[in-house]
Amino acid sequence: MVDESALRYFASHGDTKRLKVEIARLQALYPNWVPPADPLAIPTNNDTQLEAMWKLYADGSFAELRGKITERQSNEPNWQPPSDLLERLDIAEARTRLVNSSEMKQYSAVIDIAAQTPVLLTCAEMDVLWRVAEAFVKTDRESRSVETFAYILQNCTEQAERLATMQKAAELLSYKPVQQLLSYERRGIDGAGEFEAIRNDLARRFVNDANEDPKLVIDPSWVTRLEQLATTTGDASDLLLLGWYQLGHKQIAEAEKSFRASRTKKYTAAASQGLALTLLEEDKPQEAEDAMYALRHATDDTKATYLAATARLMARQPPLILDETILARIAAEVIVQKDATTAQEFGWYARTFDQMPTAAGWFETALAWKPDDEPSAYGLALTLYQLKNTLRVSEIKRQWKDRSPRIAAIGGAADASTGLTAAPDGKARRGAARRGCSNTLDPRTLSPQTALTRGWCLMDKNRPLEAIDSFEVAIGGVGQTRADGVYGQSLAYLRLGLADNAAVAAARAPLPPSRAAELQTAILSKRVTNAFDAGRYRQALLFLDQRAQFQPEPIDLMVLRGYAYQNLGMVADAIKIFEAAAATGNVTAMRALGDLRSERR
Repeated sequence: MVDESALRYFASHGDTKRLKVEIARLQALYPNWVPPADPLAIPTNNDTQLEAMWKLYADGSFAELRGKITERQSNEPNWQPPSDLLERLDIAEARTRLVNSSEMKQYSAVIDIAAQTPVLLTCAEMDVLWRVAEAFVKTDRESRSVETFAYILQNCTEQAERLATMQKAAELLSYKPVQQLLSYERRGIDGAGEFEAIRNDLARRFVNDANEDPKLVIDPSWVTRLEQLATTTGDASDLLLLGWYQLGHKQIAEAEKSFRASRTKKYTAAASQGLALTLLEEDKPQEAEDAMYALRHATDDTKATYLAATARLMARQPPLILDETILARIAAEVIVQKDATTAQEFGWYARTFDQMPTAAGWFETALAWKPDDEPSAYGLALTLYQLKNTLRVSEIKRQWKDRSPRIAAIGGAADASTGLTAAPDGKARRGAARRGCSNTLDPRTLSPQTALTRGWCLMDKNRPLEAIDSFEVAIGGVGQTRADGVYGQSLAYLRLGLADNAAVAAARAPLPPSRAAELQTAILSKRVTNAFDAGRYRQALLFLDQRAQFQPEPIDLMVLRGYAYQNLGMVADAIKIFEAAAATGNVTAMRALGDLRSERR
């Protein structure tokens, strides 16, 4: 027989919430039971002590209730408490333990209590269901959490609780499970979905997830919704979020519009950084530097973006003639940040305008900040050689002779068979070729051999874009001239960062095995860094493995391999690589190794 005394008690005290819970509980226990139309019509319990016990239960005084039961059984040995009261008390105490465990973040205990008390897992115990779903997520059992949320959405009908359930699921679960749960949305007679009120926030959350994880592909409808939001409200944060998504998906023109609109609404470092990165993608480093300058010190990321813009600006080919004010502010920031990369580019920039002492000063500065920077050492040695500072050149060559063939070759003796001396990249060129290419002319008017000489001269002056055309004419020659032209054009493309073009150029004529291997190594090195910078970590590892067939892996690429493993979640492999690199004294590897070990702890 169903004990309905609790129904009358809750009804008589006006406790409608507990009355509903009790009805739901009894219906779950006794499927054929029909709730009374008037709970107050249920006969009154004449046992005043039992009435008092029910009151203690209703008040949540469970420990006191246990005491009263024990006391009465001691005084009345033949008295037994109603089984319904004991069962309800057991459940209430289990609920209390579960909630306390949840509040104390003891998630395994939450799951254990729920498993031992399955009667708690009903629509009448919504808070318990939410806590159990959270516990599953916190103990890395997301699929069980999804099952719990799905149970609610499939079986429970209270609209406010269903909406709250979807909100909680969105906070706890990743994109795909949330998409799955949205399929349980019910629609009203007007066709409107019950979760419409939170779909804008879901769109923001999903687009943000896609920004943080380039591998995550979200349904285009969420992006469309965010675009509509950004357009209709003009909210700066929505425009910013949309801009990052567009930038990450190479929608460069759209990204620029979004970042500019966001910055107009609210002038923030994030909007400026996004705009600067977009402008760099559009090969507009001067605009990028200007966009980032005012807020360059906001965060470490904005500093890095500003310095990336300055390096690209200074390396631009053909070089831009920059206003002295711009040059001065870039130089000041480079000195403050001790940025070796832009300092090196300042050196090449000065060389472009034949300001050799200035160039030497910048290369010296870059080396002071980054002593192992071979390009800066090479630039310094080349510049000092042209300034006839033979003593200093000899010192640099001695320091780098085992690490840089091109530095060792500066000023070397002529090759007996060709009359060629070492070129800027450790390549062959005719003596004194660094002179005679300051003017502008169409290389097609030159003979293949003269064009080859001019190409090496342009490479000397760090003008690879122009050198490509001169080497193209040289490739029209025959024999050694053609081979040298192919070699030089490949190097020019590599200096511009165009690895694929370099590979095409290298295939245009047979090259000696040593040169072919050298070019292949350089091309693969560039492909490694391009793939890594684009977030294509598996592809970067593939190129690294291919490169290893030609030459042992240098420390800088070993470190990059470690970061590729880390970004792919292959932490154990990353640690092994960082350990090997750190053993050589590499500071970056040491820092990465320390960070990974800290995360593991």
